[in-house]
Amino acid sequence: MVDFVGIAANTLILGSLYALIAIGFTLVFGVAGQANLAHGGTITIGAFTAWYVSGLGYSVWIGLLAATVTGALFHIVLHSLLVKHTEDPVNVLIITLLSWLIIEYSFRAMVGTSPRSVPSMLEGSTSIGGVSFLYNNLLIFVVSWLFIIGLFVFINHTKVGQAIIATGMNEKGAALVGIDTDKITLMVWALAGILAGSAGVLYGTFRAASYDMGMTPLVLAFAIVILGGIGSIRGSILAAYIIGFLEVFTTSAISPRLSGMTALILIILVLLYKPTGLYGRELPT
Repeated sequence: MVDFVGIAANTLILGSLYALIAIGFTLVFGVAGQANLAHGGTITIGAFTAWYVSGLGYSVWIGLLAATVTGALFHIVLHSLLVKHTEDPVNVLIITLLSWLIIEYSFRAMVGTSPRSVPSMLEGSTSIGGVSFLYNNLLIFVVSWLFIIGLFVFINHTKVGQAIIATGMNEKGAALVGIDTDKITLMVWALAGILAGSAGVLYGTFRAASYDMGMTPLVLAFAIVILGGIGSIRGSILAAYIIGFLEVFTTSAISPRLSGMTALILIILVLLYKPTGLYGRELPT
């Protein structure tokens, strides 16, 4: 018998985590027009930062704070040293892909192939509607939404946020009215790094930290961005919950072996029948 209450509850938790993972990716693509494949590597950096900090005896919450810093710094360095010096989107794709692979192989050399446990944010469990939940998983939902809401407030209610919106709408027009689009682009990359680093910690507490842990989140981020619409943050949030539901339903009601398959099928269907996604805009030709 299919446990619909459990599926609905797990969808809320998993969808919030997927949304946090995807928003940083879609933010960079929507504003800078750049596909950052190193996003998966940033997730890995965030998870292992929290693992290392907790190994020093500090709280995982300190690890979460440290992961936001290392995620932002990695993106700033990546953009400033490599991405900034090329305008070709294909070259950006290649550079970020190679950067991601370097991160993966570096962590493989440093920590090996065995998964490492990131401590839970809160131990224990509770029962809601007859379904048992770990406190840690409930906190994943809460913390993810705190980051998402914080991003919305920053973008919609600050001058810098308005400059980000203007740059995303028309970079040349934004430059004409005095906006330093280079600084805005760098800030967007840093924001994406903060989101990806924090997502890595939450993902690590949900499952585990491993050198190749960025692969599945990156595939999901692609699926979410394509379904929600390239450049649409609201679309990414809605798409994250749709994919979260399909993922939970597939693994719970059909087979755990099909995990990740629904996202790939959805990418194909959306590209064939609605390439602009739910809220996206047509790309210039």
